[in-house]
Amino acid sequence: MKINEDFLKSMKEAFDLLRTKGPKEATAAVQRALAGSAAEAGHAQTPHMPQSVNEWAQAWTQVQTQAQSQAQPHADATPRAPAEHTFDAGTPGTFSTHTFSNSAGQRQYKLYVPTVYNSEPLPLIVMLHGCTQNADDFAAGTRMNEMAERYGFIVVYPNQSQAANHSTCWNWFKPADQQRDQGEPSLIAGITREVMARYRVDPARVYVAGLSAGGAMADIMLKTSPDLYAAACVHSGLAYESAKDLPSALAAMKGGKVHRNRARVEPQRPLIVFHGDADKTVHPSNATALLAGFDAGVTTVSAPSHTAGTASGQRGCTVQRLVAPNGVEAESWSIHGAGHAWAGGSQRGSYTDPSGPDATAQILHFFLAHPRTSATH
Repeated sequence: MKINEDFLKSMKEAFDLLRTKGPKEATAAVQRALAGSAAEAGHAQTPHMPQSVNEWAQAWTQVQTQAQSQAQPHADATPRAPAEHTFDAGTPGTFSTHTFSNSAGQRQYKLYVPTVYNSEPLPLIVMLHGCTQNADDFAAGTRMNEMAERYGFIVVYPNQSQAANHSTCWNWFKPADQQRDQGEPSLIAGITREVMARYRVDPARVYVAGLSAGGAMADIMLKTSPDLYAAACVHSGLAYESAKDLPSALAAMKGGKVHRNRARVEPQRPLIVFHGDADKTVHPSNATALLAGFDAGVTTVSAPSHTAGTASGQRGCTVQRLVAPNGVEAESWSIHGAGHAWAGGSQRGSYTDPSGPDATAQILHFFLAHPRTSATH
């Protein structure tokens, strides 16, 4: 159903109550909102209430998606609905569909193999889309297939199942999906290994990147499988173990207290982080949390965006280059005035900000400069 402004306002109030008072008050508010919406539509049915963390997360994602689609922020940064034609047909390589299954379930994935693929092992980049997106949409928005054709690497795009999450969000906030060889991490790692087994891939140059919920899952993959991934990119996402359930996930997304199960440890792999400093969906403080272990040798460069890797030159950014005590490197890109969108992305995909620095190009530069070595194992 279409969510009108009154319903949207009621749902926002319900989630505020969930954080401040508890599920009982929030449930009552959602019941009132849903009942009113059903009455307006001429239905006399009893509204369905979220009964689990996953259902509450799906409801929250729907409300946020509707809110973003109805809002009118800066035109260049407005997230767009997925375009009708998102298949990246402009590249000459092979973009094929596959399915992977294991004890945790089944996921479809898209695989791009460039025309330069031959006897030489190529790098592999695993791309994890955000909520309401899919592989075709994410490929179009990030232009990663175009870059794969230009620079010679393989790209795989795991697709989240709508059965696992109604809004196709990766379930980064669920404990069962934050552990190695379990849940969604086992599926993503399994897809990665399947591609490595079927194609000539350089095992020292396997990387993972994601946007929003996909960015949060990318950090989970880096932390739980450092033997598989050489480096990661988290774009507008959250740190591993930022949440253990929906309330803590909401708090983390809004910049509140972050849940942590583990004591702070030194990073094992390089990390590059992009975040808009005007992001209203995932608070920019989450970028700081992602880089908590990188606290030595910081250098900061503030520059117009055209000197920091963007073609449009419309946004400025601050770039920090960090080195952890054990020598592992990181980069942080804070994009001034940017919202919740892939920096420098194409308008052919959703949640892109063409006026930002070219995140895809900078990710490639960072990844290919950081193969897995004996110094980081």
